[in-house]
Amino acid sequence: MGGGWAGCAAAVELASAGYKVTLLEAARTLGGRARRIETDRRQLDNGQHILLGAYRSTLSLLRRIGVDARTALLTLPLQMRYPPDSGGMDFIAPRLPAPLHLALALLRAEGLSRADKLSLARFSSTARWAGWQLNDDCSVSQLLERWEQSENLIRLMWRPLCLAALNTPPERASAQIFLNVLRDSLGAARSASDMLLPRHDLSRLLPEAAASYVTQRGGSVRTGASVKALRSIEGRLWQLDISGAAVGGNWSTYFPHVVLATGASQAAGLLHAIPDCDTSAICQQLTALETEAITTCYLQYAPQVRLAQPFFALADDASLQRWGQFVFDRGQLDDQQQGLLAVVISAAGEAAALPQETLARAIAAQLAATLQMPQLQQPGWFKVITEKRATFACTPGLLRPGHATGLAGLLLAGDYTAGDYPATLEGAVRSGLAAARAITATV
Repeated sequence: MGGGWAGCAAAVELASAGYKVTLLEAARTLGGRARRIETDRRQLDNGQHILLGAYRSTLSLLRRIGVDARTALLTLPLQMRYPPDSGGMDFIAPRLPAPLHLALALLRAEGLSRADKLSLARFSSTARWAGWQLNDDCSVSQLLERWEQSENLIRLMWRPLCLAALNTPPERASAQIFLNVLRDSLGAARSASDMLLPRHDLSRLLPEAAASYVTQRGGSVRTGASVKALRSIEGRLWQLDISGAAVGGNWSTYFPHVVLATGASQAAGLLHAIPDCDTSAICQQLTALETEAITTCYLQYAPQVRLAQPFFALADDASLQRWGQFVFDRGQLDDQQQGLLAVVISAAGEAAALPQETLARAIAAQLAATLQMPQLQQPGWFKVITEKRATFACTPGLLRPGHATGLAGLLLAGDYTAGDYPATLEGAVRSGLAAARAITATV
């Protein structure tokens, strides 16, 4: 139950193993916190995402359900590129075998001093020497200080990467989880560091294709179906009480196995209310997870407005009302979105508290000045979308729940479950697959 990326991954895995799967989703659109939304008679994603070549489980799942990643995703080499003359850096990896691609990218990088480049080289060599593993977790900021990273490199590279990957400020972010992401991208084969930008909307990219895969194998997918309660029937079956127009009002059904793939707070509520079952330990872990917001500001300009490349990093500074951290030219990803720019703000609590028009105007002014394109000051329209509980706050030493709930036949899945990754699409997919495999392993 739950039609986000974790629930869809679990459904595909179980359908592949021959199970008759029922996928239940309370919303009308599949995708969870990475989905398509309808707004102002337009279709937009609830947030702009970047995937990595290191996302092996996600890419494998896409192939299995018939999605051609070569056409569904725009593949770009690893890069951190700021607009010219904006006080940033220009770092782009050539398509050479690892680690030569990083060495040459560092040699050619503009906007970094010799001290900055030595600092980056020191980080890479130290991380490899340590096996990308820390004896004791700490904050990303503490790690960067310990490994003698320059202030300029922290500002232009490490802080933006930390925010993008963990959606948690480096002062509070887990250094070990950050290193895990870097290990699987910067520390692996060259293709693992590729940056993959979705050309399709997020619901179409994986969830809807997964739903088709399930139904083609005898399963069913029901959107607008909200699970209100779970009950264990003699330890053999699970009774689900469901409501919604998709099920004709109120309805109950029974399953031998259930994958609970909702958000953490919804999962805690359902688990806590199960009669005669002690779920206090896992509920405490779920409710202890703090959340971070992500805001995406869409700005529509004339169709001929186009950036010099598909996306740029932006130097944010809240004191100057410069909130944007990355800007994406949606027209270079989807021909139907010419002139549409998407600006992302990770760990967006302070920005999201502003009135939407105030935030949009500040972002438009930031784009006009940084990109030296005065016409960006006046968008034709804007839409600010904030996912208030986009991710959990990925803090040092965080205790995350596992897949097992302690109740036979009931598994937990979601990007917040225990694993190497922060709350990413890959983390969600891995969790869903693992929960499904726990079921198949018991048969």
